[in-house]
Amino acid sequence: MTVSLFDQFMSPSYLGIPLIALALTLPWILYPSPSSRWLNNRLLALQGWSIAQFTRQILLPLNTPGHKWALILTSLMAFLITLNMLGLLPYTFTPTTQLSMNLALAFPLWLATVLIGFRNQPTAALGHLLPEGTPTPLIPILIIIETISLLIRPLALGVRLTANLTAGHLLMQLTSTAAFVLMPMMPSVAILTTVLLLLLTLLEVAVAMIQAYVFVLLLSLYLQENV
Repeated sequence: MTVSLFDQFMSPSYLGIPLIALALTLPWILYPSPSSRWLNNRLLALQGWSIAQFTRQILLPLNTPGHKWALILTSLMAFLITLNMLGLLPYTFTPTTQLSMNLALAFPLWLATVLIGFRNQPTAALGHLLPEGTPTPLIPILIIIETISLLIRPLALGVRLTANLTAGHLLMQLTSTAAFVLMPMMPSVAILTTVLLLLLTLLEVAVAMIQAYVFVLLLSLYLQENV
């Protein structure tokens, strides 16, 4: 039973070929491309409005030099939301439940923010490792603690996204299994379990969007510290 619960998180393959590349490419195919017409359809208008609102919101805490990251952060947000939402469909695979992939997204972007800070303002970047007014005996300990907290940031980004999506998928599978098993024995309880499953599905839709937003928001805050 334990193995079957976690089978849904295994990377699918066909004839020995991993299909995770297809799962990562599919979201970009689903987005409508802008046309050369003066008036676009409702879907394009909604897509443009959503991207504009998100870009405005994510760039609020950033200084002007950080606005160069608008395209990267907006594209990452749309990519993560699409992957998370597609993973809620039946018989689909969610790449963002793989810790290796989330770390592959988090580590290079976090490293880029750190390198930008050391290049543009090395004194301020090193100053984050030692709070002002620290007693002299605590200086070595605080430097070690702040260095560890800095290095653990990409791991926290990846683990947060993986853990939230994995827990939601497991909870939905357990609830649906319980509803299926209880249907012939206790139909009334099975109906209540099905209603609970529908509510969990709505919650997971919200979690899929919120976790993608939190991932990008934390990256923007790390960027703000270094620009």
